[in-house]
Amino acid sequence: MKKTTLFLSILFLFLTGFRGYSQIVFTNLKCEYLHNPIGIDEPHPRFTWQIKSEKQGICQKTYQLVVGTIPKEVSKGQGNIWNSGTVNSSFIPAIYQGPPLQPFTRYFWSVRIQDEKGIWSDWSTSAYFETGMIQKENWKGQWITDTYDYNVKPAPYFRKEFIINKPLSSVRAYIAVGGLYELFINGKRIGDHRLDPTYTRFDRRNLYVTYDVTENLQEGKNVIGVLLGNGWYNHQSTAVWYFDKAPWRARPKFCMDLRMIYSDGSVETVSTGQDWQTHFSPVIFNSIYTGEHYDGRLAQPGWNTADFDTRKWNNSIATGSPSQNITAQALHPIRNVTKIPAVEMKKLDEHTWLFDFGRNIAGVTQIKVSGRKGTIIQLKHAERLDSTGRADLSNINVHYRPTDDSDPFQTDIFILNGQEEETFMPRFNYKGFQYVEVTSDQPLKLTKESLTAYFMHSDVPQIGKIHSSNNTLNKIWESANASYLSNLFGYPTDCPQREKNGWTGDAHIAVETGLYNFDGITVYEKWLADHRDEQQPNGVLPAIIPTGGWGYQWGNGPDWTSTIAIIPWNIYLFYGDSRLLNQCYDNIKRYVDYIDEQYPSGITDWGLGDWIPVKSVTPKEFTSTVYYYVDVLILSKAAKLFRKQSDYEKYSLLAEKIKKALNDKYLDPKTGIYGSGLQTEQSVPLYWGLVPDELREKVAANLAKRVEADGKHLDVGLLGSKTILNALSENGYAGLAYEVASQETFPSWGWWIVNGATTFYENWPIDAKSDISMNHIMFGEINAWYYKALGGIFPDENQPGFKNIVLKPNFVQGLDYFEATHEGPYGEILSSWKKKGKQVEYNVSVPTNSEATLYLKSKKIKENGRSLDKNPWIRIKETQENQIVLELKAGNYHFEIK
Repeated sequence: MKKTTLFLSILFLFLTGFRGYSQIVFTNLKCEYLHNPIGIDEPHPRFTWQIKSEKQGICQKTYQLVVGTIPKEVSKGQGNIWNSGTVNSSFIPAIYQGPPLQPFTRYFWSVRIQDEKGIWSDWSTSAYFETGMIQKENWKGQWITDTYDYNVKPAPYFRKEFIINKPLSSVRAYIAVGGLYELFINGKRIGDHRLDPTYTRFDRRNLYVTYDVTENLQEGKNVIGVLLGNGWYNHQSTAVWYFDKAPWRARPKFCMDLRMIYSDGSVETVSTGQDWQTHFSPVIFNSIYTGEHYDGRLAQPGWNTADFDTRKWNNSIATGSPSQNITAQALHPIRNVTKIPAVEMKKLDEHTWLFDFGRNIAGVTQIKVSGRKGTIIQLKHAERLDSTGRADLSNINVHYRPTDDSDPFQTDIFILNGQEEETFMPRFNYKGFQYVEVTSDQPLKLTKESLTAYFMHSDVPQIGKIHSSNNTLNKIWESANASYLSNLFGYPTDCPQREKNGWTGDAHIAVETGLYNFDGITVYEKWLADHRDEQQPNGVLPAIIPTGGWGYQWGNGPDWTSTIAIIPWNIYLFYGDSRLLNQCYDNIKRYVDYIDEQYPSGITDWGLGDWIPVKSVTPKEFTSTVYYYVDVLILSKAAKLFRKQSDYEKYSLLAEKIKKALNDKYLDPKTGIYGSGLQTEQSVPLYWGLVPDELREKVAANLAKRVEADGKHLDVGLLGSKTILNALSENGYAGLAYEVASQETFPSWGWWIVNGATTFYENWPIDAKSDISMNHIMFGEINAWYYKALGGIFPDENQPGFKNIVLKPNFVQGLDYFEATHEGPYGEILSSWKKKGKQVEYNVSVPTNSEATLYLKSKKIKENGRSLDKNPWIRIKETQENQIVLELKAGNYHFEIK
């Protein structure tokens, strides 16, 4: 018996440990960068996964992926739809190449990998994705509305009652809307998304959302209820961007299919049509821009349940679809992500209360209150207070152009019905605020708990984190993230209060901050589709995207609308996924060709320039030409990647032409000074690679001198804020860059923090007379700089997606401890250092199936107490006078550096 047990134990070890089956665990399986998505239309979905192993140096040599409709078979590697076969690649994503996907179908998938020793893993647990409509011809419902008059203010209810007579297997709701909506079935709200569907150029593309509502239905009577809101589709408020005159503007409308599969396999669809009933709701006004008004006296309890009396309701009317392009919304949705209680409540007088939530956010508030019927409560949301302690909107209402006083800015209005405790939270609006001033025309009893705030934003997973021994640095990082999220609502915005516009320049400056901290690819892919919708045939893009027409005549140009090139390129670098870059290739090309035609010399002054500088102004022509060069360089690299040789040669030559033109006009080769030698003038060409190699050292030295002459403080605007710290730290002046970054006196990021900021401001002076939104991400590059300069974490252009991680940490004076983590496509990257006396202890984690190239400015290095050559997972690639370059296999490392 003992011999048999010993034999079986040895056999088990052989099959598991020795053959490697237990060495690898699959995690984070995603399709289209979402976990088990339903309702996608992509014909060639992408698959990603991470592998974990306790063994050092594990790498995926090949993979095999199967897709099928039977989960048990798929998890055994048997896919009845598609089998990739053995694919000789260590990279992700994998792309579906099987037969055409069918609509309304759940597909399961599983993957296994072969390691560098040729040993296959077990198959992963199966994941799934589910297709939606696939083609617009599969829609059965009509587009319906309640009136053709877009000036009507009350939001409409819709309902449909139907009967189910037999058991159900699965049910999906597919809903496309011009405007916004909330969906209910049998009285229960479906899902937790906010402000769906995401904002697009409505007359060119509309998004639909899919829900699994199997558990919400019952045998017998059932009711679908829909409440529609205006959103950006029917902009009834008036401001300088003329969204009230948008070419798509109409009364909100929708189309919906409820597709039911019964247990016997039969299918029935309940669809929108003129038999749906409609009535005005208690939402008597709603504006995405200003606020929402709700009259509780008009509530109709049970309106979305069976046996409700609809004798006063009307039938819906048929209408046209906003566009002919109805596609699936496949991105991380907007949600009420964080609940925030008030930190203080002050009663200012018998009818006025001021709530302070302790931090600046984008979102909404919810009030719970009891009072007399007809009591009118106004909730004014503000970022700051005036000298008397009242809510002050003067910094954010400057572009609002109201026609009367019925639509107050950033203000909700709630009229009580007088029945016990009532609750109100706006459905179709959000605001930027820290303070809420509540006023009532009749006596009320309010407490600090009466009002709650919700931080709303696209619910993108956090994948990065930093922490250091400098508390101001930590708060700057937190504040930048708060501003980034406050300005992410299915598209990146400039501010969540004054505009809510998708300003292009702000977005490309902040893209690395976004990607180091958050898994934002789904939002960026959606927004770049908006770019493709907005681009004119001649290649021109507007300054804000989406737009109702404003921004083609002002505010655009290569320094702003380089988003069309810079964001797809960064997605490629951070994810190793070239699809977005490929989708935008022709758009980048048209854009570049337009500039080339208009400015054949290679010099262009088209743009806004170094927006909101501290004091010194760099010529607009200088920065616009640099960004023109950046666009052309990205286009040439994309052409090479996609094997478009003639384009590669053409645009490589054009890039060199632009570089030469800029240097001939602005660079003094004797002194190494660009223009007047301002911080922006020196740092922008350094960072973006226009400085001749032989002059880089001289130009960098001049930049350092200028920064020191400026008291080691900033003297840049938006474009210079992207480059100033990076140009210093990447050219031998990391210590000086840190001194600038850690300043706490004006002008600096720290100046905001020590003066109470919890988000980034639009202007460097905290008492500026204009351009003083208190929640702007445009100066947010410092956040990404922490990862790059202090953590030293960079993607490798030659092995993107952090397949190979470039590590160039700087152990700067004045900082005792720093840690950065970033979860790339292959797993979590760690770069952490701590000073101990004259030694630095540096910890690195390289995810399984990745490698790293580590640059250290020392030769006195040990790893875990031993010389480097004693670790088989470390290879000394290169040694220079003051630097050593190491290649690290996957695993954890502890370096002691003197």
